Amino acid sequence: MARTDIVVVIVVLAVLAIVFLLPRLTRNPPPRHQPRSTQISCVNDLKQVGLAFRIWAGDNNDKYPMSVAVTNGGAMELIADGNVAGCFQVMSNELSTPKILICPADKGRASAASFQTDFNNSHISYFISTDASESYPRQIMSGDDNLAVDDTPVTSGSVMIPYKEVSWTAGRHSPSGNILFADGSVSEVSSAGLKEAAKLSVEGTPNSTNRFVIP
Repeated sequence: MARTDIVVVIVVLAVLAIVFLLPRLTRNPPPRHQPRSTQISCVNDLKQVGLAFRIWAGDNNDKYPMSVAVTNGGAMELIADGNVAGCFQVMSNELSTPKILICPADKGRASAASFQTDFNNSHISYFISTDASESYPRQIMSGDDNLAVDDTPVTSGSVMIPYKEVSWTAGRHSPSGNILFADGSVSEVSSAGLKEAAKLSVEGTPNSTNRFVIP
């Protein structure tokens, strides 16, 4: 067989291999990339939440809804009662859609249709810190609500978070999670990073521990 014929055969075999393999690779992307994509989506959603908080504060004497009474358009009493949805609802104009309040990796929840119809705590994946303030940029303001204290998953309602015992539960972005700070920045942190962030969150503030409200 001539050299030219051999080259032609090799090219034909290569083309056939591509024809048969490419559809399979396209149809079944490696599953290991999926968790990373949901992590990035969650970070982007929390950044939008942080922006909504800051825009709202800009119109309300630099205070977040948790520090403004309901009679003045805020959510102070609502968040004190564990009503996370009420706090986010106050910012519905800034948030635009309730879809960003559901982490893509939170398979146990679905987004609400709108802020006006079926919106409640069951359509939220993120906790809110009761005490977050623009005056303390490194305070934790929000984040993934799959938290544990002393290895026990937290439940809905107001929870005191001692930084030495806090961690992430498995199953969402394991072994890490996302937190939103009062300055609007978002960080992906491990359980060790969460402990450190929770410690720094109260340093220099009037609070001795973090108070998170879990939806």
